[in-house]
Amino acid sequence: MAEAAAAPAPEEAEGEPKKKKPILLIAVIVLSLIVLIGSVVFGTLYLSGYFEHKSEAAAHEKVDELEKEAADAHNATPEGPAKVKKEAEATRFENTYLQIDKEFMTNITNSKKVMVVQIAIMTHYDSRVFDNVKKHEFAIRSAVLDVMRQSTEADVAKSDFRTELAAKIKVVMNEMLMKYEDFGGIEDVFFTSFVMQ
Repeated sequence: MAEAAAAPAPEEAEGEPKKKKPILLIAVIVLSLIVLIGSVVFGTLYLSGYFEHKSEAAAHEKVDELEKEAADAHNATPEGPAKVKKEAEATRFENTYLQIDKEFMTNITNSKKVMVVQIAIMTHYDSRVFDNVKKHEFAIRSAVLDVMRQSTEADVAKSDFRTELAAKIKVVMNEMLMKYEDFGGIEDVFFTSFVMQ
């Protein structure tokens, strides 16, 4: 009987190492799978450019800082209109337009010709820019007409006359808004109608 009792003990001793080997093997396989999946995920993110977006975001932040410095250089006050950002892209600004109702009509200097234009303006800022334009319409119209009447027939003959005139009108409109509201905000001027008679 003593031999019978001693016989099962060696079998249990042999059985224990067999149980440890499958657990160890499973742990190694699980760890290998985790490392493999992690490597695949990291490689996919790296190759898709996921980590480069952070540098682009830093570049966009730098552009935003430069735009802010430019606004400060134009004496923009903190109470001025705020730029309206597009919802889809946080770094792009919404373009809003306003057509000025009345046409601008003036004579060309030293000529019998008449220039009649319809103007639309664009801004990245909120509606306060347009409210300011409507509020000071008479002063702005006067300044724009002064710019237009300085045009000569030689100026009109230039191929880029309309582009130059739009740039001059933009400058004078922003100057008038700065004078009366301490903030310009007009980003671009467009001619929706342009007639020379």
